[in-house]
Amino acid sequence: MYETVNVVGVGGSSRPGSTAEQALRVVLDAAQQRGASVQLIAGPALAMPLYDPRNGAPTPQARRFLTAVAAADALVIASPAYHGGISGLVKNALDHVEELREDTRPYFSERAVGCVAVAQGWQGAVSTLAALRDVTHALRGWPTPLGAAINTTTSRFSPAGDCKDPHVQRQLEEIAAQVVEFATMRTLATRTESARR
Repeated sequence: MYETVNVVGVGGSSRPGSTAEQALRVVLDAAQQRGASVQLIAGPALAMPLYDPRNGAPTPQARRFLTAVAAADALVIASPAYHGGISGLVKNALDHVEELREDTRPYFSERAVGCVAVAQGWQGAVSTLAALRDVTHALRGWPTPLGAAINTTTSRFSPAGDCKDPHVQRQLEEIAAQVVEFATMRTLATRTESARR
């Protein structure tokens, strides 16, 4: 049994129930089945003003988002591919993470981050997944060894949110397993370090 860890899922599109959000929910459900507490921040909840470093996080919505990210033991980020890259909605949310630069754990420090990209074709899905992993590195997070590039022309989700492609379903579940396992190991290591002091 895993130590209880807090996994925050960020992503989707401005359309509630988008394919990216459905993929994110599959990962979070699998993380919850592994004993994690999960929180979803998706779609309209990400519709924040464009990040301006001069103004910080001026809205209550942005502050709630940053509070959730700061408290996370691990994260999962899912973005649709817009013209071969991260959507503006998701990228703007990630830009707001700059406000955590002075946090005890700056940005995504000491946290595993699962990355999922969704597109109508392999090129956009793969390039967006690479971009998510690059941004995770820039924010000092640790991308999980496995990420998912989902091509919606070959993989679909049911109205209930289940992935109809067993291979993609297994990938999303494995991302959850890696995120929870890494977060659990990190939590135990931190506890051990504190006990030694």
